[in-house]
Amino acid sequence: MTDSKQIVQKLWNYCNILRDDGLSYGDYVEQLTYLLFLKMDDERTKAPYNKKSDIPKKYNWQSLLEKEGTELETHYIETLQELGKEEGIIGVIFRKAQNKIQDPAKLRKLIVELINKENWLSLEADVKGDAYEGLLEKNAADTKGGAGQYFTPRPLINTIVEVMKPKHGMKIHDPACGTGGFLLSAYNYIVKNYRMDRDQKEELKHRTFSGNEIVPMAARLCVMNLYLHGVNGEENPISLDDSLKKNSGPIYDMVLTNPPFGKKSSETIVTDEGESRKQTLTILRDDFWAKTANKQLNFLQHVRSILKINGRTAIILPDNVLFEGGAGETVRRKLMETCDLHTLLRLPTGIFYAQGVKANVLFFDKKAASKDHITSKIWIYDMRTNKHFTLKESTLKYEDLDDFVKCYNPDNRHARKETERFKCFTYEDITKRDKANLDIIWIKDESLDDLDKLPEPDVVANEIAEDLEDALEQLNEIRSDLNAKK
Repeated sequence: MTDSKQIVQKLWNYCNILRDDGLSYGDYVEQLTYLLFLKMDDERTKAPYNKKSDIPKKYNWQSLLEKEGTELETHYIETLQELGKEEGIIGVIFRKAQNKIQDPAKLRKLIVELINKENWLSLEADVKGDAYEGLLEKNAADTKGGAGQYFTPRPLINTIVEVMKPKHGMKIHDPACGTGGFLLSAYNYIVKNYRMDRDQKEELKHRTFSGNEIVPMAARLCVMNLYLHGVNGEENPISLDDSLKKNSGPIYDMVLTNPPFGKKSSETIVTDEGESRKQTLTILRDDFWAKTANKQLNFLQHVRSILKINGRTAIILPDNVLFEGGAGETVRRKLMETCDLHTLLRLPTGIFYAQGVKANVLFFDKKAASKDHITSKIWIYDMRTNKHFTLKESTLKYEDLDDFVKCYNPDNRHARKETERFKCFTYEDITKRDKANLDIIWIKDESLDDLDKLPEPDVVANEIAEDLEDALEQLNEIRSDLNAKK
């Protein structure tokens, strides 16, 4: 069997060749996704699988092998266009697909020499999956492509999953799944920690995981990532619908998610004059506590709505969700009243590909209705103050989160103990604070006394810009409220 390192090296070598022609990592990964899917579909039609293909014969893998030169290029373009019209997993993979390889000779070489020579279905899922994950991470680091917003650091994802302890038999969902990191991590955790019979394994692969992703590029990468890791729903597990537009009902046992950065929801409208422009979109749903255009507040409300009673979630959200007034205060108070908001992890800066982001992980369990508030204590772990990470020189590693896991105490959350970085605050402590503010800091920031420990200038500039944007946003909300009362 081909060594995984050889596969990775082959993929990288060809990526470098195509980059010389101007392809970004994202372009390369997308083209690889289309061709790998067609090749693996072709393999499934042969022994020992002998499965029927849903891809029209005119556009299958063999049709590509039979052509070269401009004829191949023309046929490849037509194939991408036509398969994008299909339903299910094929439609998600090829939705809005375009050929980015301008040299037909290099396209032919990619098809014949790199992909066709390998029997991909015979490779272990770890081999294929790890190679693809490596490409996705490289793509996320390519700042020109802007794909980092779809890629959450894997050490953070794996740590969140470790303390959440998903089990087989659960329905697990990510309403903003990006490239599928949370879903895959949960799958790997269950495989590693539970012994399952054949039926349970089938259920885990085909009927456990689901997600939403409205960006076609990210959705196709997610579907392919799951597919290569052996998590290929019998029906397409990823929907291209906007999660926030409707309530799918309380149907999930666990939700793990990192909603997209950027506070405002927006949509493109076409005016009577034929001009296209963006407009701020306020989500109107009967199951939401507050009407707001703040995307993260809406995702927080959405996640609470789609959880079953006793369902659990971990959601990554920016700092503004912790302190923003108006709708923010309403959502925080309602969340504490109806759910057990038991843990908050203050994340360090410098770990996301979107620079200057200050984010947190909120852990909460949805509970049955009660006359009294559900949350009694919130434990906050400060991993930000006096911690410094970067994307290159000082990257976040799995072991950097060991102390948080120890403090979280996933085996017995009720036996927690306070430490320098881990403090407990009662419901009364929080609700007495102005606007029920959860942005609590108790560790002294050493950079205030030592100028040598200040963050890099670009980080400081990004933080100032974010603070100004927050202030402007709140002023605009106040202005809108005042205008509405006239």
